[in-house]
Amino acid sequence: MAMVPAVATNHLDRIYKLYTVRIHGGLMVSKDKKSHCMEDLRMRILRQDISPGAILDESTLCEEYGVSRTPMREVFQRLGGEGYLELEQNRGAKVASMDLAVMRMFFQTAPLIYANIARLAAENRRSSEISALKETQIAFRRATENGEAGEAALCNHVFHEQIGEMAHNPYLLTSLNRMLIDHTRLSQTFYRPQSADERLRVKKACEQHDEMIVAIERQESALAIDLTLKHWDLSRDRLERFVTPDPLPLDVISMKDHRHAL
Repeated sequence: MAMVPAVATNHLDRIYKLYTVRIHGGLMVSKDKKSHCMEDLRMRILRQDISPGAILDESTLCEEYGVSRTPMREVFQRLGGEGYLELEQNRGAKVASMDLAVMRMFFQTAPLIYANIARLAAENRRSSEISALKETQIAFRRATENGEAGEAALCNHVFHEQIGEMAHNPYLLTSLNRMLIDHTRLSQTFYRPQSADERLRVKKACEQHDEMIVAIERQESALAIDLTLKHWDLSRDRLERFVTPDPLPLDVISMKDHRHAL
C-alpha cells in the first residue's frame, strides 16, 4: 500500500489545528500518539493523500505512528463510526469509497441537507457563534487567494461545519458531518481552477460565503436558503468531475428546481 509521509505543510498545519479544534472536540496534536494518529488520518483522507477505497495496512500504520495494534484498531473503530473508514469482518479497514453509487446519493442529498441546515442556522444561531464563522471565512479567503487548494477545502469544511453547529439540530448535524467528508474530498478539484472561468467560480464561492454569513447573522432564513442553493449550484458541475468519464445519472439534477423539498 502506498502511503505518503504524515508531515503536513506549514499552511495545512495551521488549518489542521483549526480543523481539529472546531470539529473534533478541541483535540490538538499532542504527545498522545493515538490522538495524533486519529487526527492525522482524518486529514490525510480529507486531502486524498490516502485515496478513497484504499485498504489500510494495520502493521504499516502501527509502525508509522508508533502505536500498538489495540489502539490502532480503536482508531479504526472511531473513524469508521465517523464515516472516514469502512470496516469489514475479517477484511480490515478501508477508506470510505466514492464510487458511482455513493456519488449518486451524495449529489441527491447534499443540497437538501445544506439548505435545511442554512434555514435552521439562520433561525437558531447565537450571536456568540458569528465571530468564529467570520474568522474561518478570513482563513478561507486567504487560502483561495493564495491558490492553496488543500487549505481552502479544509477551511470550507470548517465553515459549513460551524453553520451546522449553529442549526442546533443533532439529527441534521450527524448527516452533515458524514456528507462533508465526501464534499471536502471532492472539492480538492474545485479549488484547483484550471481556467479563468473556474477562478471566477472560486472567487464567487468566497463572496457567497460572505453573503451567507450576513443572512445568518440577520436571521434571514429564506435568503440563507437561496444563497446556499446558489452556492451548491456554483460548484456542482465541477465536483462531478470526480466521477468522469462516467456521467452522473439523469435523476441527479440541480436542486434549485426542488425547493419544495426544504
